[in-house]
Amino acid sequence: MRIHEFQAKQLLARYGLQVPAGGVAIEAGEAGQVARRLGGPVLVKAQIHAGGRQRAGGVQPAGDPAAAAAVAGDLLGTSLVTAQTGPTGQKVRRVLVETAIAAMRELHLALLIDASSGELTLIGSARGGVDIEEQAARGDIRLNRLGLGSGSEARSQEVAAFATALGLEGALHEQGCALIDSLRRAFVELDASLIEINPLAVTATDSLVALDVKMMLDDNALFRHPELAALRDEDDTSAAELQAQRHQLNYVQLDGNIGIVANGAGLGLATLDMLVAAKGRPANFMDIRTTANSLDIAQGFRLLLDNPATRAILVNVHGGGMQPCDTIAEGLGIALRRSGRSLPLVVRLAGNNADFARSRLRNFGCAVIDCPDMWTAASQAVALSQKGA
Repeated sequence: MRIHEFQAKQLLARYGLQVPAGGVAIEAGEAGQVARRLGGPVLVKAQIHAGGRQRAGGVQPAGDPAAAAAVAGDLLGTSLVTAQTGPTGQKVRRVLVETAIAAMRELHLALLIDASSGELTLIGSARGGVDIEEQAARGDIRLNRLGLGSGSEARSQEVAAFATALGLEGALHEQGCALIDSLRRAFVELDASLIEINPLAVTATDSLVALDVKMMLDDNALFRHPELAALRDEDDTSAAELQAQRHQLNYVQLDGNIGIVANGAGLGLATLDMLVAAKGRPANFMDIRTTANSLDIAQGFRLLLDNPATRAILVNVHGGGMQPCDTIAEGLGIALRRSGRSLPLVVRLAGNNADFARSRLRNFGCAVIDCPDMWTAASQAVALSQKGA
């Protein structure tokens, strides 16, 4: 779950992160009031879930309250198009007005889970700012990496060496080490999946101040953090994805015509890849969580049936102890009985209760194409989606 910049700064300030003073506004006049309270030059920053805002005009300076109100008025209600939003952009519903901080030097610092090792990993560069990914790809900057294991314990000596590699010396070096340790604790305690500070400014008074923060939280851990779940911006989340979240499903809408259902993120991604390899176009990604019951699963199938672009459905499941195949078959049967729409159905069932699931589908009257392996299922789904196209 992505959260806005102002929310991330509020959370991390509790862990000692220094951030510019600021306030959030949803109206132009309110932005002017925040600027007046802060005094001096400010930045007015569009709050959307995408990077590249500055280059797209979503971050603008204002020298006085009237200018801040004018900038906010120009941004609020518009769709900001950046390199990360797609051509339709994202609607600006709020702005962050904060004190403009002069940076003597800009650094980059991030914490994430390394997919290959499964450990918490610290990444940093002695240079930060816009287009950090492109600079790294060109080799213009050096990205330093440090594995932190599970993140449950501090690694003081290694962190100290990492801070030195960022060019931090003296009091700044001590601040940098403390900041990294605070971010490590925040990452673990908040069940984050990404914390990125870019830029992290070195100020004229030798302080480290986070000028911009990007933060993502693990959706699967939100049951432990109801206060964090409340930070979800439902205005920036599709109705289908919200419904899926409520029914123990991980769902992402795509632009294809073949609906996909799998149980397990890995199996879901493998199904996506295989479908594309078979020259198909996925209409969605759907991962059924082990906590989903048959009624939850029925709601997931209903999302696919309600999508007018869907021309075929591919079900690829491997039944386990907590979620046998027949539970998923029952969800499919319920959805088909409730829906007035009929689509070609291709299924690949394996694992616990696979044969029983097939009998359940027959009892429901579901006309399915039962395939023995993933490639056959993907190829069949592509062929069916193209009929009459």
